[in-house]
Amino acid sequence: MEPTVDTRPVRLLLVDDHQVVLEGLASMLMAERHRVSVLGATTEPAEALRLAAEVEPDIVLLDVRLKGASGLDLCQELTRRHQGLKVVFFTVYDDEQYLFQALRVGAAGFLLKRTTAGELAGHLERVMGGEVIIDPAIAGRVAVTAARLQSGEFWPGANLGLTQRESEVLQLMVRGLSNRAIGRELYIGEETVKTHSRSIYRKLDVSDRSQAVAVALREGIFH
Repeated sequence: MEPTVDTRPVRLLLVDDHQVVLEGLASMLMAERHRVSVLGATTEPAEALRLAAEVEPDIVLLDVRLKGASGLDLCQELTRRHQGLKVVFFTVYDDEQYLFQALRVGAAGFLLKRTTAGELAGHLERVMGGEVIIDPAIAGRVAVTAARLQSGEFWPGANLGLTQRESEVLQLMVRGLSNRAIGRELYIGEETVKTHSRSIYRKLDVSDRSQAVAVALREGIFH
C-alpha cells in the first residue's frame, strides 16, 4: 500500500501592522486557495497570540516591524507557546541583519513582499516540508556576508545580529561605563543609549546589562 500524502492546504495566519497589506495579501492568496488557506489576519501582536491558539495555523506569516512591538519578539513567543508552529517573516526590509536576527529567534523563512502569490505558496509548502526559506533576492548577498563574518571583516558581534553602534555600546558596557558615560563617549544622548541597550538585550536573548556582558565575555566578542 502506498503511503498517504497530505495534500491539504497550508493553514496560514497573517500578521502585519497595516490593514491594507493584510487585505491585499488575503486577496492575492485567493488564487492559491487550493495550496494555502488563510485562517485569520491581524495587526495586533496580542491578537496574533490569541488567534494562533484558537485557529492552530501551520505557519504564521509575520512582518519584522509591528505597531509598538517587534515581530522578532512575537516570533519567539509564538514558537515558545506552540511546538511545531512555523514562523515566516514577510517584509519589505531587504537587510541581512534582520535576516540574521530572524533566524536567531527561530524563524523558518524570510521573504520579501515583492513575492508573487504562486511563489509565496511554493515557499510555504517548502517550509512545511522542513526547509528554511530565504528570499532568492537576498540569499546571494547573505552567503557573501556570512563568509565575511567568518573571516572577521565586520565589527565584533555582527554575527549575533548587532549593528555597529550596538557593538560599540556593548563594548563600553563590558568596560563598566554607565549609560551617561557611554553617551558621552559616543556623542549620543542617554535615552539613545537605553534604546540601543534594549535592542542588544533582545538580540542576545538576555534581560539586563550584567547578562549582556556575560554573553559578550562568553562568546569572546571583544578581544
